[in-house]
Amino acid sequence: MEERIIRLIEERGPLTGTDLYDALEVDGIVLWQTCKRSGRLLVRSVGTHYLRLDRRLERLVRLSPSIWREFLTYSVIGLRSAPEAVEERAEQVRRHIEEVSRAKVDLVYRIVSGLGMWLESEYQSGWRYCFIIAGDIVYNMAHDVPRPERSTGRLVQGSDMDLVVIVEDGCPAEVCRRIDAAIFEEKSRLLMTPHLREEIDYVVKDLSRVREQMHFDDFKRMVACKILHEGAFLYGDEGLFQTVKALLRSEGVLEKLLDMERSARIFRRQAEEMLLTGDPDAIRLENLSSFYPAEESEEFE
Repeated sequence: MEERIIRLIEERGPLTGTDLYDALEVDGIVLWQTCKRSGRLLVRSVGTHYLRLDRRLERLVRLSPSIWREFLTYSVIGLRSAPEAVEERAEQVRRHIEEVSRAKVDLVYRIVSGLGMWLESEYQSGWRYCFIIAGDIVYNMAHDVPRPERSTGRLVQGSDMDLVVIVEDGCPAEVCRRIDAAIFEEKSRLLMTPHLREEIDYVVKDLSRVREQMHFDDFKRMVACKILHEGAFLYGDEGLFQTVKALLRSEGVLEKLLDMERSARIFRRQAEEMLLTGDPDAIRLENLSSFYPAEESEEFE
């Protein structure tokens, strides 16, 4: 296997994990182990690790991207004898990821700013609201690898756009329903437009629901708080956004999430050590959750 990989790189130059996987058509675990164990190959990963919650894991936490996704999309494999070529290719991958992230942010901003102007013209009562963007886009880690959307099975362009809409307490239920319906219409349009094929995952909730989720006492509430923690202000009332961030601190949730992230980093190191030395057949039977990702979608269901 190692010789096949080296010959391919000698012919084509440094390659991403996906390039190797598609060209060689081999078992993913064996390919990953071969690249990682080799003294002649150099694996260069780009981007950022960040917290994800996963029901399949005893500790509930892992880092994203998963080990396999990081290898496929965010890693370049080349020869140790030619590190400059590896770094050059890795920089190309990094720039592409940033461009994809920026394009997705621009797209969702255009959508929510239009919705915001509609809200302000439709309702003159001055209800405060804010749009928060979350997910891998926030970390400049969005990808454009086609994947099936959960509800329809249609292929979409990689990372979804996680959107949280917060409205202040007392906002009429009808307003929330109209916001929900307007975003759902945009979600459907993006999925059905051939040259876009993007996915929005979203939730609309009031500040009292946010306070309830700060109890942090079940998996769904943990996911909701983690998303609010990583979320970045996109549009609307920035004061309301800062109120949400202040709640994470005052309710002790921020420190809990930081502890979970520290635990996830330890778990990642342990998982990689186990995967490096483990038998591929045993890994498939017992430890695939350490290798492959799980979708963190409960907040948007």
